[in-house]
Amino acid sequence: MEDSGRNGGGGAEAVINLGVGSSVPISYHPCFGPHDDLLLLEADNNLISDIFNGRVTLRGLPDEDAVLCTKSKTYAIKFVGNSNSMFLIPPTNCPCFIQDDDANDDKVSVIKLAPGNMELVEVSPKLDKLKQLLLERPFGPGEVDDAMMMDDDGTEKNLALYTWSDLVNIIQASDEELRKGLESLSAIEIDGYWRIVDESYLDMILRMLLNNCVLNGWCFDGLDEEDVVSALVADEFPSELASHCLRVFGSEVKGAGKWKLEPRLVCLHFARQVLREEKMRVESFMEEWRKKIPEGMEGKLEMLEGEVLSERIGIETRVYTFSVRSLPSTPAERFAVLFKHRPKWEWKDLEPYLRDLQVPRLSMEGLLLKYTRRAQSRPDAEPVFSAR
Repeated sequence: MEDSGRNGGGGAEAVINLGVGSSVPISYHPCFGPHDDLLLLEADNNLISDIFNGRVTLRGLPDEDAVLCTKSKTYAIKFVGNSNSMFLIPPTNCPCFIQDDDANDDKVSVIKLAPGNMELVEVSPKLDKLKQLLLERPFGPGEVDDAMMMDDDGTEKNLALYTWSDLVNIIQASDEELRKGLESLSAIEIDGYWRIVDESYLDMILRMLLNNCVLNGWCFDGLDEEDVVSALVADEFPSELASHCLRVFGSEVKGAGKWKLEPRLVCLHFARQVLREEKMRVESFMEEWRKKIPEGMEGKLEMLEGEVLSERIGIETRVYTFSVRSLPSTPAERFAVLFKHRPKWEWKDLEPYLRDLQVPRLSMEGLLLKYTRRAQSRPDAEPVFSAR
């Protein structure tokens, strides 16, 4: 490269149209410098379309590494160094480009040397923070409508409440991933704020719903939402929480305009109520559990996969709560917690605690190879997994 000491000649167009095996002289542009505000970004064709059409956002707090989000995916932004520096040449229509009438039109001017570029790598959304934020203040029976409370000195104190806009700015996830995260937490928007309903309060609503089913002769497979909401409002529950109860414990019957209570979801709720933080003999648990399950539903241990574990102590088998909902969403942290809880896992017990992990470019087999060791006492035996 030569330092021309004068204004630049041609722009990037001269390089773009350069034929194979051809060359072009280059020089320093008058505006040559570090230009720290100018970075190269490598992206595939789909991302390029989103970027140029304004369908991407950068998300993350000041103390976090930023991520780039499209409508449905999240990408980590990583710097990739290049041993061969790249010449950045501005186009002639760039505001910073200075044309010299005496310059050689074929000569191009370099404005910056780029030592590398930013690369986008698809990653899983960081939703653990979402769970932490919404659990700061679950919606309970004594909830007040106002989102502000008064301190002892009479000043206002902002409560831990978050709007959609707040969550978008805080959580490193695309809009679609964030909505799925809220759905998995059974969150509901109340007065503009996203909330998790306190489990004891949700239990009150469900029990009243089941009581109304008995009183009104409603079938669990064909509940009319308007009737359900009206009955629960009469029992002094907010209408939005009445509808929310149907969505948490039921599914909409397509084409019928009705709702069906899902036995697994209802039975799982009452299993948690029975166990709490205790370990129970499986026979005692089944007896207490069946007493709470509404007539017309049957509780089976298979319903509790990913929520309840069993252990054998002598001749007894005991069950206790160990919920996948309480586990980290990142694979490394998830496996660390699992193997701290139990050094060795049979696949039938381990699989329910991995089922929800969605890691771009990594299959379930890949996750197991990366984080576990597999052992079998004989070819036809159940594989056992331990920490790698």
